[in-house]
Amino acid sequence: MGGRMGKYIFNNHALLDTKEGVLKSGFQVLVEGNRIVEVKKGQINSPDAETIDLGGRTLMPGLIDCHAHVFIAQFTDNQSVLPSEMTARSSTYLREMILRGFTTIRDAGGADYGHKMSVERGYFEGPRMFVSGRILSQTGGHGDHRGKADFCSCANASMGVSRIADGVDAVRHAVREEIRHGVDQIKIMAGGGVSSPADELHHLQYSTDEVVAIVDEATRAGRYVMSHVYNTDGIRRAVECGVRTIEHGNFLDEKTADVMAKHGAYLVPTLVTYRADAKYGPSFGWAEENERKNQEVLEAGVQSLEIAMRSGVKIGYGTDLCWSPKSYQPEGLLVHNEVMSPVEAIQNATIINAEIVRMENALGVIAPGALADLLVVDGDPTQDLGVLQNEGEHMTAIMANGKFAKNNLS
Repeated sequence: MGGRMGKYIFNNHALLDTKEGVLKSGFQVLVEGNRIVEVKKGQINSPDAETIDLGGRTLMPGLIDCHAHVFIAQFTDNQSVLPSEMTARSSTYLREMILRGFTTIRDAGGADYGHKMSVERGYFEGPRMFVSGRILSQTGGHGDHRGKADFCSCANASMGVSRIADGVDAVRHAVREEIRHGVDQIKIMAGGGVSSPADELHHLQYSTDEVVAIVDEATRAGRYVMSHVYNTDGIRRAVECGVRTIEHGNFLDEKTADVMAKHGAYLVPTLVTYRADAKYGPSFGWAEENERKNQEVLEAGVQSLEIAMRSGVKIGYGTDLCWSPKSYQPEGLLVHNEVMSPVEAIQNATIINAEIVRMENALGVIAPGALADLLVVDGDPTQDLGVLQNEGEHMTAIMANGKFAKNNLS
């Protein structure tokens, strides 16, 4: 694996135009270095390029996961695993993700600038990363994993992914620290969660003043805020305070969806994780209350997608597979497909997610000037998302940033 960049012409394929949502025939695509240079109906003239016949397969952009976790402690780790080992684990997760066709991820808390640069500099094989560093949580919030009888300091509260900050001054300081460490966006916990022991899903977390301060700090430094939140009141409040992307959002209602649409906020659903966690939760140490809360968000499920679609909210794609097998990563597309077409599900994971990571026209499309993230797929994903499942088994070739991560073309 881990090929070198070159100059390639891809021909004899069905080209997936993600913006129009259709397959096009008779096109050739020229890649030079890490960029797509030309997309042309008919013959591209570039004598020094290597021509690759794709045998009629589908050529589509790489997938984007806008809510991934590659650096997070397991439930069974019990504070005994050092960051160095967690980073070693992350290298495995990253390599597996790229081989599933995910050429870009937004890590939703845990991974930092060091993980990102490890991929960029070639120490790790993996997708391009947009990192959040440590998630901001209030004491007793979703990022605080201490049990009720635990009186330890906040340093041990986080399962490796969050930092506890309370009060306007403290959250401003926390945002500045994360930005100093090189994050691409700021992640906050604005409501209760499934895995945390001290809160309920309907709890609103962080005061309005704190959320406004966080958004202010992030915006002035050219970043934006993404927020974990399920409760519809919490979603509305976060969006009105300037939060740009809502993570999960399972209890979204029509009124709040209209507010999201008005503010141009994005919904990043993570529906596959609740199905996986319902199956695997007992095996990784969930308590009864975790299973109960998971069941609540699972039942709300795809309804939030339907509500968002009706209000015209832009829907991205995320997986949030923290403890269940990350092999479920593409299966969320099948969940989206329960309420939308395969093409729309692919658009969530390509053009919409590209907007979310602020790389519109550079990611999620096959167009001149875009980055060379390409999948060569056996079959037609616009008819059957099954061809994107099963650890990339239907992907004959995967190119990420101009290099082949996989190439089984003869």
